Amino acid sequence: MINLDKINYSKLAPFRFKKIGKDYLLTNEIGEYIFLNPRDFNKYLQGKSDKESIKYIELLQKNFISDKIDNNKYTKKYFQKYNYLFQQGPSLHIIVTTLRCDHRCIYCQTSSKRLEQKEFDMNIPTAKKVVNFIFSTSSPWIRIEFQGGEPLLNWPVLKYIVNYALALNKTKRKNLQLSLVSNFTLLDEQKIKFLAERGVGLCTSLDGPEKLHNFNRRFLKGNSYQAVILGLKKLQGFLKRQPLARQKKLEAIVTVSRYSLKYPKEIVDEYLKLGFESIFVRPAQSLSLDKETWQKIGFSPTDYLKFYKKLLDYIIKLNLKGEKIRELKTKILLEKILTNRDPDFLDLRSPCGAVLGQLAYHYNGDIYTCDEGRMLAEKGDFNFRLGNVNRTKYGEVIEHSTTKVLALASCLDGLPECCDCAWKPYCGVCPLDNHKRGNIYAKNNDSCQIKNGMFQLIFERLKDEKAKSVFLSWLD
Repeated sequence: MINLDKINYSKLAPFRFKKIGKDYLLTNEIGEYIFLNPRDFNKYLQGKSDKESIKYIELLQKNFISDKIDNNKYTKKYFQKYNYLFQQGPSLHIIVTTLRCDHRCIYCQTSSKRLEQKEFDMNIPTAKKVVNFIFSTSSPWIRIEFQGGEPLLNWPVLKYIVNYALALNKTKRKNLQLSLVSNFTLLDEQKIKFLAERGVGLCTSLDGPEKLHNFNRRFLKGNSYQAVILGLKKLQGFLKRQPLARQKKLEAIVTVSRYSLKYPKEIVDEYLKLGFESIFVRPAQSLSLDKETWQKIGFSPTDYLKFYKKLLDYIIKLNLKGEKIRELKTKILLEKILTNRDPDFLDLRSPCGAVLGQLAYHYNGDIYTCDEGRMLAEKGDFNFRLGNVNRTKYGEVIEHSTTKVLALASCLDGLPECCDCAWKPYCGVCPLDNHKRGNIYAKNNDSCQIKNGMFQLIFERLKDEKAKSVFLSWLD
């Protein structure tokens, strides 16, 4: 029991706490954490910690003792932890080259168009203006990511953007990265050669074993699972023949629907079978889905967390047996917890990454705060459209009132539900998710509950030295 009357506030540096099991977890603003048993916690609160004890030394080293903090070191760690606050503008630029798609995935957030509806393709004049706009932004880092629809359905424009961006960068000298998110159905030798030679990163979706993947991701022209496996084999075959190609390590994403929840082990085994050393697992989102669809394919936070716990523990068990596989969403959270660097994951920032970290460009040149803002627009909600590359300047986007509102609405320090939370140094909110639920300011919604549960599960495992050793091995 905590005795509030005996707290010695003069000895306490600012911290947040949460009880995990029998112990108390303390976190501070620079992301340091420590576990204290009830006895040590009360001693700490009263300023009576044994100065010879291991726990006192840890409290001292991690900046929990107010009169012992080295302000210069503390400030340096703060700058490292929150370096994104001091960057010069958005670095991620999502380009939608087309809304056409040859899949009808059950959890799709976009309004996919039929294959013959080419009026929903970006044209080359618009593409050129999009790239020019991207290079007019102030950040020295640029990552262009192609999304859709299925981006490869508009191959001429995708190819043009890649070549034009690389050519333009010879004079602009930005730190440029290019990546493609694709279902791989249209991937052939010619496209692979073009993308690999230019260092375009490739990411696909693989939801697990064949039956599950095909249920979640419905291919208009046949078997979705077989199509993506064929694309993977083509790519792997090319890289074996061209070992000097600039192609980065291949990645794949699992999107979890209600139908995935029974198969955490089987999903991981599928990735191991195909030779992957990592798996990125994310829950399907209700953001731009209608209620009827979500009721069919969605799940409660409790059900998702049961799935995640089984998946995470199975992966830890595999690692302890010598299997090399990492869960990348967990790795991102671990980077936030165990390192002083920011993993550049825009959903876990305060303020969030909308505009400040990313922009999205629709096929017609419309500019959106983020990809989620673009998705909502496809459902008729244009609150997050900032302009169009044909008439809008970068400065207008940064100074836009929507940009300011989103920054304010996603700053955790000003949100009652978040400012005192133990996870605050590692977390972030999506104001668009809150907007969909009727209030742009944070509420204890499903997304919050899932993140809360994930942090809880991770910290519980950080108390176990074997599990912690696995987590540490995942960090670059």
